[in-house]
Amino acid sequence: MVQRNKNFAKLQAGYLFPEINRRKNEFMANNPQADIISLGIGNTTEPLQPSVVKALKDAADSMATVEGYTGYGDEQGMTALREKIAEKMYSGGLVDADEVFVSDGAKCDTGRLQMLFGEDVTIAVQDPSYPVYVDSSVIMGQTGEYNKHNDQFDNIVYMKCTAENGFFPTLEKADIIYFCSPNNPTGAVATKEQLTQLVNFAKQNGSIIIFDAAYAEFISDPDLPKSIYEIEGAKEVAIEVCSFSKPFGYTGVRLGWTIVPKALKFDDGSSVHGDWNRIMTTIFNGASNIIQTATINVLNDQGMAEMRELVDYYMENARIIKSALDEYGFTTYGGKNAPYIWVKIESMDSWQAFSYILDNAHIVTTPGAGFGPAGEGYVRFSAFGHRDNVIEATKRMAKLKI
Repeated sequence: MVQRNKNFAKLQAGYLFPEINRRKNEFMANNPQADIISLGIGNTTEPLQPSVVKALKDAADSMATVEGYTGYGDEQGMTALREKIAEKMYSGGLVDADEVFVSDGAKCDTGRLQMLFGEDVTIAVQDPSYPVYVDSSVIMGQTGEYNKHNDQFDNIVYMKCTAENGFFPTLEKADIIYFCSPNNPTGAVATKEQLTQLVNFAKQNGSIIIFDAAYAEFISDPDLPKSIYEIEGAKEVAIEVCSFSKPFGYTGVRLGWTIVPKALKFDDGSSVHGDWNRIMTTIFNGASNIIQTATINVLNDQGMAEMRELVDYYMENARIIKSALDEYGFTTYGGKNAPYIWVKIESMDSWQAFSYILDNAHIVTTPGAGFGPAGEGYVRFSAFGHRDNVIEATKRMAKLKI
């Protein structure tokens, strides 16, 4: 028999969000009358905006004609869409269109990026951080064994992001540095000064930053950077991953992109851009032509205005949740330039808090420990939900005693 990839045996339990769903389903099976409100997984809930729906219908109708039908396209994405992303999402010429690679989502690209580096690299992650950074590194074989005593994998640098350091870590040397801003799960947003420090650190140490900007459009403060490329020299050290999922409601539509600058090189001088192009053309056949064509026609003034309405809706949810939790005496972070509220729990660990909130308020949250050791003692509330559910949830929160 073929041997299993030994790295799968290192993974702990299930991936965080399916595990949350499993526990939710178990609770519902045992409590069929319970009215569950999900403020856990960051899954959008509101209908697609009118311009998106029209563009999708038009693109699908076009595929039913001889003139409009398209088969395989460029694996890097349609040229017109790459140009639109560069123009609309990176104003001021921050990136070139041929540095944009269109994909089926930021999470998918985050996993695929591992193939650029192989197993002989060291990685650093913010702690807490989005689980795919660590889990995909484990699968690739970049890590050692899991240590129960500190809830960490050997050969991963865990850079603590805590309230005490303003959720910006002491940077530590590694080949690959994963950095997310606005951060999932803490909701913290790095300042220009902090990102400048990050870029300079990467230059000094020969590191490559993988910058997760999936929540960039939720930043409303004009003084906070939305892209790593707003920092001088970042194109020499950083790859940026982004998505249409949260700001445009594309979680079920699936479309994202990754920026790989032409100036980014490996230590032997070879092109990271060239190798990423080879990966995409080898193992990826491109995102759906229907989705790409539609999005070309969405990235205009009307579509961007509708996107802002959707983002504002979720950020009002965040304000409502954060205000209620603050009123009830909880210590909260985030929720101002990010759709997540990071809540300190004093009396129990985070999985116990998850169960307590589910049992007593019938609200699904996300336990902080699922994001890394420094997430212990927190739970994350998501602002992705229907407004009436959010308001009802805040009423139920009043009974929580944790």
